[in-house]
Parts: sequence; structure tokens; C-alpha cells
Amino acid sequence: MAVHITDLPSGAPARRSWMPSTTTQIFIGLIVGVFIGYLWPSSDVNGVHVVGAAEGIKPIADTFLRMIKMIIAPLLFSTLVVGIAGTGDMKAMGRIGLKAIIYFEVATTVALFLGLGLVNVFKPGVGVQVTVTQSITDLASKKPLSGWELLTHLFPTSVVQAMAEGEILQLVVFSIFFGIAVAAIGKKGQPIVDVLESTAQAMFKFTGYVMLFAPLGVMAAIAATVGKMGLAILLTLGKLVLLMYGGLLVFAVVVLGAVSLIIRVPFFAFIKAVREPFLIAFTTASSEAALPKALEVMEKFGCPKNIVGLVLPTGYSFNLDGTTLYLSLASVFVAQLFGVDMTVGQQVFMMLTLMLTSKGVAGVPRAALVVLTATLGQFKLPMEGAAILLAIDQIMDMGRTAVNVMGNCIATAVVARWEGVFDDRQMREFVGKRAA
Repeated sequence: MAVHITDLPSGAPARRSWMPSTTTQIFIGLIVGVFIGYLWPSSDVNGVHVVGAAEGIKPIADTFLRMIKMIIAPLLFSTLVVGIAGTGDMKAMGRIGLKAIIYFEVATTVALFLGLGLVNVFKPGVGVQVTVTQSITDLASKKPLSGWELLTHLFPTSVVQAMAEGEILQLVVFSIFFGIAVAAIGKKGQPIVDVLESTAQAMFKFTGYVMLFAPLGVMAAIAATVGKMGLAILLTLGKLVLLMYGGLLVFAVVVLGAVSLIIRVPFFAFIKAVREPFLIAFTTASSEAALPKALEVMEKFGCPKNIVGLVLPTGYSFNLDGTTLYLSLASVFVAQLFGVDMTVGQQVFMMLTLMLTSKGVAGVPRAALVVLTATLGQFKLPMEGAAILLAIDQIMDMGRTAVNVMGNCIATAVVARWEGVFDDRQMREFVGKRAA
């Protein structure tokens, strides 16, 4: 089974009460960075580019992004292997687990392609472009892989080489096979699971330490961006926020509404049932905080305890609908922002990468940033894009976390109905009591 959110450490060391939270520090860094970029911008004098103070502190942002990149490989490897092999026996998940995984993959795929469609239709990153860099030129000139080349490319000749070269998809494929092999050898594989679980715990803590530098990274990245591109970049980021929330609304109402219709669960009754965990997740931007209430609510809603206990925690690692929708938006947004034209094939390949790399890292502080950074590196897109998006990550995190929780709640009802054990009478009684 996947690593449970509730088993994970907070990720960051305890702070003294007088210090503002990391989120508050990031917002302060954002504001300070905007002022630095506005007051000391770069300029062109007689055809010569003069670097201002804002662009001069960009190495701070580059250093932060290098810190993010150094944690990706060990973090993904340990969390994915533990997530797959953690049960010690693949059969232990049984029929219920298989049905849950099938639904998770369908739901996250829909979320990814919904985000992909929205970002290509509305193009929020078009209009304000950063100066083309070598990495962008490399991507633009890179010939898309054919079907057989793509299949061959998925399998590394050396996992160490895949880690060193940032071939994240190859690392994911190796981790999946390794996790299945560890699970297949039963008790003999338990020491490996224990070591990698400890490694995962250490990497969560490591990530927490790295994220302490996020305010400085955001300040430097935004300062350099505003100093080079002007205040117009803020309007562009605002477009992305609005588009993401619009996409989340479409997913919640249209997609999850259609799912509730298929499983014969009244959608508005479901909304009433999950409103508390939804609001907890939105206001705290924490899936952890909403999990206990979600477990309680779905059991009272008519789902058997054994299904709730398996599907909800597993979904916290494998069914992040809001996060996957955001990742598809954000990755193509970065390409648009830096003036990169990605083919349909490249975008679909990137969606496949996101679908795989987003599994198992739900407990990581700023998990979406880690996954996004890994994906940008895989496709030679500028790392600055991840730092720029970190500035608005808290605003985005509230919405995507709430939809994650909502998606996992309805996934529990889907599996219960699929198993033929959903209690309609209990659902009506519970919703009636909450409406009273």
C-alpha cells in the first residue's frame, strides 16, 4: 500500500512561535521581490544589456532550484518503491484495491487532459515571454520521439545514469519494476522496504529543510523576472490562477458530477456530506488535516469501513485530481511563458510523465513543486518557471488540495458501489440529518 499521509513527518523543523509560517515568509518574499524588480530593473543602453540589481540576485533562485533538483531522484525512488511494495504482498490489496487503482488512473488522466485542454485553449502564458535560453533552443530543435523510440526510451540501461541525467520517467519505470519485485519476494523483501521507508522519511525531512529557503528563492526569482519583463508578469500569473480555479470547478461539477450520476449517488447529497473535509482542506491547504473527517464522513455516508480504510488513504498518494490538473496547466504554462512551441506528441509524453511522477509524493512539502521541477528538467524547460510559480503556490494549493479530498471521497463511493455494498438508506439518513 502507498505511504500514508498520516504516517509522514511534517517535513520542516519546528519554528519558534514568533516566526511567521513558511507560507507567510513566501508571500513576504514575493512582495519584496516585486519591489526590487520594479525599483532596480535591467535595461538596454545603446544596444547593451545592463544587468540591474534585481537580475543580479538571480543566482539565489538558481541555487534554490538546484537544491530542489538534488532531492528528486532519491525521493521519487524511495516513495514509489515503498508505495508499491509496502504491503509485502501484492495480493493483499485484492479486488477492492485493483478497482480503486483503475478508478484512480481514469480520474487523474481526465484531470490531466482537462488541464492540458484549458491551457492550450486559453494560453495564459502567451504574451509575456522571457528571453530564449540555450535550454529552450535545445527543446525547440529536438525531434519528437516516434512510438517505438518512445517505448525504448522508457527503459534505462543504467538507473544511475538515469538519475544523473535527470531522466525521471526512466527512474519511475525502474522504481515500479523494483517495487513489484520486492513485493513478490514477500518477507525477504521487508528489510528493503524498511530501509527505503526510512530513506523516504529522511527525504521528507530533507525537503522540509530545502523549503526553508523558498522565501529567498521566490524573492530572487520574482525580482529577476519583474526586473527583466516588467510588472506584466503579475497579470500573467493572475490569468493562470483564474484558469486553474475555473478548471477545478469544471472538474468538480462536470466530471465528478458525471461520476456521481453513474454510481447513482445524488451529487448535491454528496456535496453536503463532504463539505466539512472540503472546507478544512481548502482553508488549511492540507490534505492531512482533512483526512480524519473524510474517513468519518464517508463511513457514515454509506461506505463500508474496510473500503473507506483502504481507498481513502491509498487515494492520498494515487488519486490527486486537483494536483494533476494543476501540473498539466503549470508545465505547459511554463513552456508558453518562455516561448516554447511543444508538439502534441511532446505534450502527451509530458502528461504521461506527470501521471507517473505524481504518484507517492503526496506527503512531501510543496509536492507539486517537486513533481513540476522534475518534469521541467525532463523536458529541458527552464527551472526559473518553477520558482516563479512557487510565488503563487499557496493560492493554488488551497484549491487543488480541496479537490484532491473531494475526488478521494467520491472514489470511495465508486468502489463501494462497484462492490455492491454501498448503503443507500444510510446515505439518505446521513444527508437528512446534516440538512436538518
